[in-house]
Amino acid sequence: MFKAAIASFIIIATSFSFHFWPLPQKSSYHSLFISNSLSDNESISNHLYMLTRRPHVAGSEANAEAAAYVLSTLTSYNIPSHIASYDTALTYPVSRSLVLTRPSPDPPIKFSLQQEVYEGDPYADVANEVQPTYHAYAKSGTAVGPVVYVNYGRVEDYVTLKEMGVNVSGNVVLARYGEIYRGDIVENAYEEGAIGVLIFTDRKDYGGGGGDVKWFPDDKWMPPSGVQVGSVYNGAGDPTTPGWPSTEGCERLSDEEVERAGDVPLIPSLPISWADGDAIVRSIGGQVASDAWQGGKDAPVYRIGPGPGIVNLTYNGKQVLSRIENVVGIIEGAEEPDRFVILGNHRDAWTFGAVDPNSGTACLLEVAERLWKLQKKGWKPRRTIIFCNWDAEEYGLIGSTEWVEENRQMLASRVVAYLNVDIAVGGAGFKASATPQLDELLIQAAKQVPDPDNSSQTVYDSWISSTDNPAKIGRLGGAGSDYSAFVQHIGVPAADISFGEAYPVYHSMYDDFIWMNKFGDPMFQRHVAVASIWGLLALKLADNEILPFDYLPYALELQRSVESLKDEVANRGITLVPLVKSIKELETAATKINEERKALEGSKSWTSMCKDSQKVRELNDRLMMTERAFTDREGLPGRSWYKHLIYAPSKHNDYGSTSFPGIDDALEKAKNLNTADSWHSVQHEIWRVARVITQASLCLKGKLT
Repeated sequence: MFKAAIASFIIIATSFSFHFWPLPQKSSYHSLFISNSLSDNESISNHLYMLTRRPHVAGSEANAEAAAYVLSTLTSYNIPSHIASYDTALTYPVSRSLVLTRPSPDPPIKFSLQQEVYEGDPYADVANEVQPTYHAYAKSGTAVGPVVYVNYGRVEDYVTLKEMGVNVSGNVVLARYGEIYRGDIVENAYEEGAIGVLIFTDRKDYGGGGGDVKWFPDDKWMPPSGVQVGSVYNGAGDPTTPGWPSTEGCERLSDEEVERAGDVPLIPSLPISWADGDAIVRSIGGQVASDAWQGGKDAPVYRIGPGPGIVNLTYNGKQVLSRIENVVGIIEGAEEPDRFVILGNHRDAWTFGAVDPNSGTACLLEVAERLWKLQKKGWKPRRTIIFCNWDAEEYGLIGSTEWVEENRQMLASRVVAYLNVDIAVGGAGFKASATPQLDELLIQAAKQVPDPDNSSQTVYDSWISSTDNPAKIGRLGGAGSDYSAFVQHIGVPAADISFGEAYPVYHSMYDDFIWMNKFGDPMFQRHVAVASIWGLLALKLADNEILPFDYLPYALELQRSVESLKDEVANRGITLVPLVKSIKELETAATKINEERKALEGSKSWTSMCKDSQKVRELNDRLMMTERAFTDREGLPGRSWYKHLIYAPSKHNDYGSTSFPGIDDALEKAKNLNTADSWHSVQHEIWRVARVITQASLCLKGKLT
């Protein structure tokens, strides 16, 4: 199967390195922005503390208070700000229960499904405000049946089960979190005939591997009662308003229409702790799972089942039309106010959200404060900078999606780039993902910012020396955060940055200020580094005379993706010639526009070039609009909201991504059906991708055929 997933990053090459420098008078402001005189880790710490005093799930009073805090803070920095609100269909738990019936003489177990407050927890007084553990948009209902252990619940895991002669149909599956999006775990189980799903936080993955390892508050690991909650909705935006904004009084789909759309689950599910998962594992008999499917140290032997343990899973939820609030702040550009550089982060959290997402919110406010300080020193951005603090991201990227859908035409014609930070800090180690034309800009910014864990080097220095994917940039094909609507729906260049990768207390009630202060970033210097890189990217995009985009890495990456396709279509009567040809045209066009830029910069002084504003503007428009050309108005087959034909989520893993997702989907179908029509569909998708790449080349060239 052809997959160029997020895991298949590209190695940063310096052979096509291109230096993009702002005007001399701007560069001094950029240097000042990342200086110690403007950065403030104490202020960041205070913002995080204020934002995480109470659990603040989307639609709650506490989240509205957090929105008011962000709004008042931006306003205090003299940034004109407002609330963009939407009425969206959110779900909350009403009741849930889980009973395990074990073979005699063991008595049944009725699980409490409670995350425990630890001794000395400073948030014990508001712990009752944490929502009961549940999956947003889970199907209400009851499932009673033997348990089958399915590892991570991936498509390949079910292939393994079939090879073992195990059928999950009519049973309740037990899957562990990790590897794929929880909504796809439920969807894959439904496709295999399961009647219910339990997803547990395995100690192997989140508890430090088991054994004598301590857990929070004594160490960073998930406690035994910790539960990863989250959404199991497989779409983007309000499910009742697919493709249009959830404004007051708008058209909405009925519950039946939403179910027919196929993005909400059709069987009940519950998230459970590793302690509860451990008890259920012990009740399962049958074949012993392979080593790769086993748990951590001192875990029971993982067997496949079915049964003999039987679970009775009941979940009842309610759907409520809830008001969500995006906070939007705008610093208007002095010379090109109609060109937008957008910084985005979401605010809503399943519980306290110190890591996810409010480490990012605190950094957003830090960037805003530093830009305010620059303005007091005389700086004005060339282009408009917009701060967006999204709501209801956790439910399915709802706040950002509704805003993009409402402002689609203006955003599609005016946005230069979207810069996302979701989790700003979850640990050590810089991580970055982007559309390829921003690769070099990311590298240059990382070279200018000190490494928060080693002040003798830069972030880039530690990045390239990392043993875990050294100096690699991921791609934004997954639907894991708010860049999705910008990249995958309207085709805007984008980047996403963070420190740390997975963190153990993800989406649990233990993701609080204490965890961050003790384990995530005790000195808040990693937060400072995120704010520095994020703001520096924004400044270069907002201030540079010529936009710092280079499409040559894009063409080179697409060439590598085509190479991966060759074995997949060999001996199937499929030709890749149109795709190869279109990518070659893109490479030529990217080389030519780089030469145009060099000519503009080299043959004239900066002063004289500024006078030729129309030529610069036209060149910038081509650079800005080329990403839009990779979209197709019909979108992906069966997934029309996703318009980008180069980057989109994997059909069976919303967190994963594929290059050429339409081709990938068609290939999977053709392999299963192996009919002439199915292979013809593969060829059709190859032609579609070739056409959008050709459009991108024409956009870069800027001349009619």
